[in-house]
Amino acid sequence: MNTRTTLIATDIFIALSITFVLHAAIVGADSVYDGIMYGLTFRYLLKLFPICLLAVFSSYMTGVYNLEKYPKLKEHVFRILIAGLLFLLAAYALYYPLNYVPGTTVIEKAIIAGLFALFVLLQVIWHTAYFSFINARVRRVLILGTGSLAKKIGESLSSENCNCKLTGYINMNDTPMLVPGELVVGSGSQLSEIARKERVDEIVVSLGQQRGILPSRDVLTCKFSGIKVFDAPSFYEKITGKLLIENIQPSWFIFNDRFKITYSRKFMKRSLDLLCGAAGLILSFPLLPFIALLIKADSRGPVLFRQMRVGAMEKGFMIYKFRTMVLDAESSTGAVWAKEKDPRITRVGSLLRKTRLDELPQLFNILKGDMSIIGPRPERPEFIENLSKIIPFYSERHFVKPGLTGWAQIRYQYGASVEDAIEKLRYDLYYIKNWSIFLDLMILLETVRVVLFGRGAR
Repeated sequence: MNTRTTLIATDIFIALSITFVLHAAIVGADSVYDGIMYGLTFRYLLKLFPICLLAVFSSYMTGVYNLEKYPKLKEHVFRILIAGLLFLLAAYALYYPLNYVPGTTVIEKAIIAGLFALFVLLQVIWHTAYFSFINARVRRVLILGTGSLAKKIGESLSSENCNCKLTGYINMNDTPMLVPGELVVGSGSQLSEIARKERVDEIVVSLGQQRGILPSRDVLTCKFSGIKVFDAPSFYEKITGKLLIENIQPSWFIFNDRFKITYSRKFMKRSLDLLCGAAGLILSFPLLPFIALLIKADSRGPVLFRQMRVGAMEKGFMIYKFRTMVLDAESSTGAVWAKEKDPRITRVGSLLRKTRLDELPQLFNILKGDMSIIGPRPERPEFIENLSKIIPFYSERHFVKPGLTGWAQIRYQYGASVEDAIEKLRYDLYYIKNWSIFLDLMILLETVRVVLFGRGAR
């Protein structure tokens, strides 16, 4: 039984056990045993068992059982909490109006609320214990190749907290030697023997050109013996949360179904945008006049700053922000990135940037449909024209609406160079490929933390 099946089966057992125990306590049975036996009758089994399935289905929908990305324990627990909230809302929305749970209104609420609290608590305890057990053993990784791509994967293993250990590199004929020589443990013809000797768990194929070089038979032998085999871009994505764009071919985008923008995805995104945009405006409305007064008192010029940005499908739109720089800040320099301790930023502007309050007017852009709550940050046309010539696949970030915040914003500092733009593009494309409602919610909560600590602002 694999990890996913184990977690699903045990969660169903936990939910079912809690349901029967709660039912026994609420119906006032002489003993828990009598209550459980009463709950096991066919009539009540048909009514109570779907609640258990709803609890597990909520976990499934929020990605609790999606373990392909090497999720961190904190992220996994957060998924469980979101799933519990989704289960609670769904349970009340579906069961309460239909009087589905037998008994009075008080009993219905007690059953559902009790199941929610206990199920989430036990699920967190069980999953934490299970993850601690399976992560106690470090995965041993063998890299097939010694060139620049293999070097990149090896460096990412040492820099990322992915619970992996590099066992060495496999040298192939006619490939450059760009990795430390002492870490080369053998040649391609010895792959199977080395993998068995080193007790390898995963092999990463990191060859720039595989045709005529890849030892296919040995790789298949390793795979059929239980060793996981990854290509370098997929492995890099799993452990870093970004894409290795230098080694991705255009065909990878064409044949990858995860980049498909469906109507259901557009509907869910737009619904979330309208909900969050309206809520954001209502909550921040009392602050707007005070921010406007501070800006006017600090420096001359308009309160709002308007600037052309590039949106979805590379269509231009006018973005709104609170002005944070002196009037005509770019009159002598032209379009340039903001830098640390930029002299053009006003005193109030510095405070607004650190707290991200200067972005509040973009809520109007979101309600208009120019932007989304979550997505790649909108860039200026002057920068895009240059970056598209230098960075491969830079235009692909415009397949979705730009966002008020995004995956790159919470994972990387403020970008002020071409190198920063490349790193942020890795995260932006990862977000487009792996979009989900859960990912959007996680980015929203992480953005709150970033705002509170003022990280990454300039």
